[in-house]
Amino acid sequence: MRLPSIRRSRHREPGPAPGPDRAAGGSRRAGERSHSRHPGAGPARVRPPRPHRTPLTALLAGALALVGLAAVGPVAAPAAAAPADATATAGNVTGFARTGKTFTVSTSSGAKARVVVARADIFRLWLSPDGAFTDDPAGSDLAPTTDFGSVATDWTDRGTHYRITTGALSIRVNKAPLQFSVYRADDTTPIWRETHPTSWSGGRTTQYLARGADEQFYGTGLRLGEWALRDKTVPVAVDNRWRENDNASPAPFYMSTNNYGVMRNTWAPGSYAFRAPTALTHDETRFDAWYFTGDSLKGVLDAYTDVSGKPFLAPHWGFELGNADCFNASNPDYQGDHGRPRHQTTPDVVGYASDARAADMPSGWFLPNDGYGCGYTAPLKSTVDALRAKGFQTGLWTSTGLDSIAEEVATAGSRGVKTDVAWIGSGYKYAFDGVRQAVEGIEKNSDARRYVWTVDGWAGTQRNAVVWTGDTHGTWDDMRWHVPAITGAGLSALNYAAGDVDGIFGGSPQTYTRDLQWKAFTPAFMTMSGWGATGPSAGYQDKQPWRFAEPYLSINRKYLQLKMRLMPYLYTMSRVASETGVPSTRAMVLEYPDDPVARGNLTRGQFMAGDSLLVAPVVSDTAVRDGIYLPAGTWTDYWTGRTYAGPGWLNGYRAPLDTLPLFAKGGGILPMWPAMNHTGEKPVSTLTYDIHPRGTTSFDLYEDDGRTRAHLSGAYARQRVEVSAPTAGPGTVTVSVGAPTGAYTGKPASRAYELTLHVASAPSGLTADGRALPRLTSKAAYDGAATGWFFDPADRSGILWVKTGTKAGAFGVTATGTSVPPAEALPSSAPIGQSAWTLLSADSQETAAENGAARNAFDGNPSTLWHTSWSSGTPAPLPHEIRIDLGARHTVDRMGYLPRQDGGVNGRIGGYEVYVSDSTADWGAPVGSGTFVDTAEPKTAALSAKAGRYLRLRALTEAGGRGPWTSAAEITLTGLPAPPHPAP
Repeated sequence: MRLPSIRRSRHREPGPAPGPDRAAGGSRRAGERSHSRHPGAGPARVRPPRPHRTPLTALLAGALALVGLAAVGPVAAPAAAAPADATATAGNVTGFARTGKTFTVSTSSGAKARVVVARADIFRLWLSPDGAFTDDPAGSDLAPTTDFGSVATDWTDRGTHYRITTGALSIRVNKAPLQFSVYRADDTTPIWRETHPTSWSGGRTTQYLARGADEQFYGTGLRLGEWALRDKTVPVAVDNRWRENDNASPAPFYMSTNNYGVMRNTWAPGSYAFRAPTALTHDETRFDAWYFTGDSLKGVLDAYTDVSGKPFLAPHWGFELGNADCFNASNPDYQGDHGRPRHQTTPDVVGYASDARAADMPSGWFLPNDGYGCGYTAPLKSTVDALRAKGFQTGLWTSTGLDSIAEEVATAGSRGVKTDVAWIGSGYKYAFDGVRQAVEGIEKNSDARRYVWTVDGWAGTQRNAVVWTGDTHGTWDDMRWHVPAITGAGLSALNYAAGDVDGIFGGSPQTYTRDLQWKAFTPAFMTMSGWGATGPSAGYQDKQPWRFAEPYLSINRKYLQLKMRLMPYLYTMSRVASETGVPSTRAMVLEYPDDPVARGNLTRGQFMAGDSLLVAPVVSDTAVRDGIYLPAGTWTDYWTGRTYAGPGWLNGYRAPLDTLPLFAKGGGILPMWPAMNHTGEKPVSTLTYDIHPRGTTSFDLYEDDGRTRAHLSGAYARQRVEVSAPTAGPGTVTVSVGAPTGAYTGKPASRAYELTLHVASAPSGLTADGRALPRLTSKAAYDGAATGWFFDPADRSGILWVKTGTKAGAFGVTATGTSVPPAEALPSSAPIGQSAWTLLSADSQETAAENGAARNAFDGNPSTLWHTSWSSGTPAPLPHEIRIDLGARHTVDRMGYLPRQDGGVNGRIGGYEVYVSDSTADWGAPVGSGTFVDTAEPKTAALSAKAGRYLRLRALTEAGGRGPWTSAAEITLTGLPAPPHPAP
């Protein structure tokens, strides 16, 4: 079936409205431009214009979030009443019957409900207002696997309710009125409970659930913003706006820290309000949901993907950087610039491939027809073959449908597809079916694996496609919310979630470099060229990493090369995802579900890349990263070898442009390939295991041919590595490397191994399979030897290099008389949540010409600001001050100040004083004072730790001396809860 062509409009966005800079004598930043409409934008699907979003510098990681939630408690009491528009419910139970694993409930209204037990931990709840159970629009699309064999079930009449038991669950069916609740097998431990009957009105159906006192929620697909959803109302709907708090690829799925998840079996859009009660609505007059339970969030994802499908396993090249652009600009139908140099016909892409290889820049695939009316120059096969000869695969943008995909795949050799709103319409089933057709087009015409990118996913998309964030911008602010967006997608089992590197509009060398750094630690990433700014340097709009000057060129290369070296680790993590539903890019809560900090949005600005690497992206124009949370355990700085003991907060981390804050978990084992620019460029004749010994740990390496679907039939191999080491101090480190088990085409019969052990001292002896290996006297001697070891105390605080020689089977290495690195304790001071803060007073604030109200200085939104009065009368003279009630007593030790981020400069604080007190009548001496520099970067002020409930910030001077103004985008604090102030 050919789907209609609907072009996406890339609309013009208006420039910034006049603000205090213009009215008060300031000016916009030099070179600042509003985004313009791309010349290729078609007239269809024009969206209403949105206010201009100028670049915003993100706050320190976690500083804007609410405090993480503590362990799950009992389900809270129900709210007083359901919403007033709830006009129809099922009524009371009038009958109850069982047929096998299906339990049917009749009601006084004629509605019926079914509980279908699929497995002891999985069931379906279907409520039909007309009692017919014939309206099943999703069919098997969202739940392709529901038969798990026999399951022991039973039921009893308990008077006020029927009780259905599965061995893992106790499902209660309340009789008057019909309401459901679910408990663990003990019939005591609550999982979820309806507070009111499910109701329907005006074509919408809503379920109401009690919310636990500290219950947290995650999911809803690729949500563009924070991933901890308590107190949020989240649209589960496609809007294709692609801005913060939209949902790029929504999924009607969520999960709770009560260790259950729900997938609504529907194509209808909806809205989930994670409040009290939790109200879960879809736009249909029916209720149909699958419920999944487990003993952890990982267990819930496993059960969810048992039903909805496991994430696919991408080919090796799909983990490498891709680039999309139009290389057929001479085509008369192309709606862009027909004169683009080196983009005239499709074979021109081969020149860009040559550039990448000449620059020694890893990259894996091109999508050469991405542009309205671009198409490709026939014959396609010669271009595909020329790219493949340089180590690149070819994908195609489906700008006009899929009519030619059989020939494009089978004859020309293309291997990837990017679907788009240009032809998959408004999402939901239409988009889902379009992705499925693309998958079938690849897999029915080749032995290749599916590799499809889509911008309109839904539940189940994880088994078919990469989802990405749509038309976003190359700004610090977009980067800020991309970190939790891509991380949070994994909480809906979307293992492959991405955003165009440095966005599609605008951008700069600095934002590009920072964005590429952290996205290199996600499974899939791509650049979108031809849409960005034409400056600040010639050719920049192409957005390929090799088209930058130094130092950006070398930094881009550094991180792309590191990803290639880490390919066996990241590939194994995605294999784990394909087996369990647990993503490679993991929110901290997945690895640390009982850590109250990890459970909430305080850690939204960082993530785990697999089970052993913690990534804390820098998403502002700064060289210092604050607010990095390191959970319990030890964490070693990947670049310096400095080791920290968690839990605690790391502030003041030095992160110049070439440094991404990256930490290896104690006990972590990282398999690494030799350096190469694309898969297959070199044989993996030596496999390195980079090991951070600490206690007893293991890693199961997964390998296959990396290209075909043979792994689905068992053509793969595994290798288990076990490490035993002291938990602290001196001792013996033992590494046991198992023989690879299994087989696949291309599996080496033997290979050499290298171990890099991060230890604090040279061993007194080192053996391999009980035989001493020679100690070498220099790194140069080690590099030239086939076997042996060398300890370098200056390399990342101590590296023990070991070469074992070629091995075909299992072997072991033992280092005696060494020691693991000592770990520094971290401060326990944490960001103080802003949700309880209230404004006491501000001596001046602008509210006439713009909303410059003082409350904006601590609202958690860096795009709003407090600005002192400027639009009427004579501005109040400096100094200015703001007073804040923190809502509770804290020992405050640090203040963060984010200057305005709207491009203006007036009002930046220069000289300042900070006071903390239990009384607004007696502030005492300042706990901090100093002068901030005149830049837009985040600022921090160390304070003499003091307990108090009230904060007073005095702005003594304006940085730059431009006028008598003060402004602030955000004020943040760190500290610890303090006991109540003793009564006088």
